Amino acid sequence: MQDKIYMATVTQVNSYIKQIFDKNIILSNIWIKGEISNFKEHHSGHLYLTLKDDGGVLKAVMFKGNAQTLAFAPQDGMKVIARGRISVYEKGGAYQLYIEEMQPDGVGALHIAFEQMKARLEAEGLFASEHKRPIPAYPQKIGVVTASTGAAIRDIIHVLGRRAPYAQIVLYPALVQGEGAAQSICEAISYFNQTEGFDVLIVGRGGGSIEDLWGFNEESVARAIYNSSVPIISAVGHETDFTIADFVADLRAPTPSAAAEMAAKPLSEIYAAIGSLETRNVFLINACLKAASSQIERLSVRSPVDRIDNQRIALDAHTQELTHLTAAKLEAEKQRFAVNLSRLSALSPLAVLARGYSLAIDSSGKVLSSVKDFHVNDSFALVLSDGKKNCQVLD
Repeated sequence: MQDKIYMATVTQVNSYIKQIFDKNIILSNIWIKGEISNFKEHHSGHLYLTLKDDGGVLKAVMFKGNAQTLAFAPQDGMKVIARGRISVYEKGGAYQLYIEEMQPDGVGALHIAFEQMKARLEAEGLFASEHKRPIPAYPQKIGVVTASTGAAIRDIIHVLGRRAPYAQIVLYPALVQGEGAAQSICEAISYFNQTEGFDVLIVGRGGGSIEDLWGFNEESVARAIYNSSVPIISAVGHETDFTIADFVADLRAPTPSAAAEMAAKPLSEIYAAIGSLETRNVFLINACLKAASSQIERLSVRSPVDRIDNQRIALDAHTQELTHLTAAKLEAEKQRFAVNLSRLSALSPLAVLARGYSLAIDSSGKVLSSVKDFHVNDSFALVLSDGKKNCQVLD
């Protein structure tokens, strides 16, 4: 019996082989380990490479749509794990791997992306010390970029409220994790730069994994911090966590609480400075009077009587002038102190109560800030400017 002979064109053969590959369940979704070689990035955004090991090579392509999801930059010699399908490129008559997903083998993709971006931005000068701006000692207005809920904002408000009640805190609620976090952080920094009056910004969140903190590793956030006209303190994560934002910021704090302490000097230092100035003025006045008295004594011993009388008259004039200058200086300091005290009083919670507001607290002292905190028959206290009244929820 004579074997049947098939006649087909090259295109038909390649198409037939492609169908065999495409119908194979294993080859339609497979993970392959290998080392990258012959890597090329086409101007279209497609990536062309070869995966190899000790026993062979496999051509591969990753189209732009999938390549844009990579968190690292592929390079020759890098060991990776790639997922995709194996099919035939009919025109070339060769089979290849069509990569849909790829990650480094043995090292996290985010870690590699972090190191690559850090090296690139550092080479551009974004981390240079000469670009760091000083943090003002006594800021009047502090902007905070973080989530509206969570420990970070509570810690910042608590520390600044105790340490620097003279400073006004303005929160821009931002996404600090997940998709859209980088854009939200950039929008917040832009808002504070476009709004006048802010002396310093605190940008951060609590600790977390590298995935949780990744929004602060995005290039857009790094450039927003670098281009900010307002000094920025980064406060991302705990002491062992570093992000790209930490390297670009004007000052890095290990925690949000530490950032609040760095943002403003305590009120006690203001009082100490005023007291020191008054002490110094008194010392200088006494020193001038003592020097003048000593000079008069020397003149009275070796000068004629009329010269002594003239010097006494001059001393009286100098003494009167010093007295006026001292009084004027002390009055100016008293007025400046009164202005500062007035500003502090305006920021005091008691001043707010005096304007007709009130504060509801439960028996443990917790502030009741939402209707959800009240329940029928609950007892609570209503704090007013001149005392408090015990109340009960009726409805």
